[in-house]
Amino acid sequence: MDKRTFLKNAGLVGLAAPLAFTHLRSAVAAVDGKSPMEVAADEEFWRSVRRDYSIKPDYINLENGYYCFMPEETLEHQIQHMRSVNYEGSYYMRNSRQKNKRLVAAKIGEVVGCSADEIAITRNTTESLDLVIGGMSWEEGDEAVMAEQDYGAMLNHFKLVARRFGVVNRLVSVPNHPKNDEEIVDLYASAITEKTRLLMVCHMINITGQVLPIRKICDMAHARSVEVMVDGAHAYSHIDFHMSDLDCDYYGTSLHKWLSAPLGSGMLYVRKEKIDNVWPLLAAGDLDANDIRRLNHIGTDPVHVDLGIINALEYQNALGLKRKEARLKYLQQYWTRQLRGWPRVIINTPADVDRHGGIGNVGIEGYDPRELADILMRDYRIFTVGINRPGVIGLRITPNIYTTPAELDALVVAIKELSA
Repeated sequence: MDKRTFLKNAGLVGLAAPLAFTHLRSAVAAVDGKSPMEVAADEEFWRSVRRDYSIKPDYINLENGYYCFMPEETLEHQIQHMRSVNYEGSYYMRNSRQKNKRLVAAKIGEVVGCSADEIAITRNTTESLDLVIGGMSWEEGDEAVMAEQDYGAMLNHFKLVARRFGVVNRLVSVPNHPKNDEEIVDLYASAITEKTRLLMVCHMINITGQVLPIRKICDMAHARSVEVMVDGAHAYSHIDFHMSDLDCDYYGTSLHKWLSAPLGSGMLYVRKEKIDNVWPLLAAGDLDANDIRRLNHIGTDPVHVDLGIINALEYQNALGLKRKEARLKYLQQYWTRQLRGWPRVIINTPADVDRHGGIGNVGIEGYDPRELADILMRDYRIFTVGINRPGVIGLRITPNIYTTPAELDALVVAIKELSA
């Protein structure tokens, strides 16, 4: 490659044109005209999608909620990004790194209808939300509201600011089967006082899959001058929504979950006028007070991960988020309907299709969930995770779009046999 060609191509690193994803686009073309609900039950289509993945045959993987691994073509492009950045070295870092990071942030924002000016690329949900928790100007006696079912890393950070600044944490317990939205909204409202500064709420509870009425909670909290931070680890690229639908102040997610982006990629959304409210963890230099780049400065980072996010978004766009959401809900209902009401079996996820996505939780009376997970893996070769949290004792079941009904049938058979 001569110098002129190098300078022309340097820094593009796969961003110049969309990927082909020829196999996926061909499969999608075959179902064009069908509704997402019709496609959700089209097993021939999803068998075709499954061929995009390299699936380990040793066990049935029903623990995609931790990390949804990438389709093979996305993975190959991620490897190419590593090669390209390595080839360009410091030239890329000094000339193209920040420009491409903003391009990626803009693409991330397109999914939920917000601009790059409100998006910081992070490494995961924990980093995203802990930046907000640790970055607020807390004073002794300030209060924060959260749920016992929230993710442990964020609860731990609230405990840290309680010890450090004298913040009072008020916990509620979210019912697994609420009667209506108002029950949930009233629950959070009951914990708010005149000293409440921040309310944290899960968009989709990670251990049960329950989707909470975020807009109603935000409206209630804002009417009381309380900011709302949403844990969206399992909602982004899982269910279709826009930030304007939620009207929250802060939102964090992990892109390596349901987007199937490279491991170690996440996003923090901060409403533009709220950016100056948060102190950065590390000083970012002389930036405007409302410049989102203030909040996630970490020095030199693995920029090829950022570039791989673009490829994951292109795969999702080719598939269609509405089709993906419909399939994930279909799979959850496929197995839970067979077990609801079964003797000794407890389903910890609402049955209402509007209150869940693809995540479900099932327990068996008399079984410790971690023991149950071990038995499923040892005797049935089914990989899950045991959850033992307040109000939620069971296995979290998280299929992905490559999961087949036959694999879920194996889970149903195992649960029925073990509960007998």
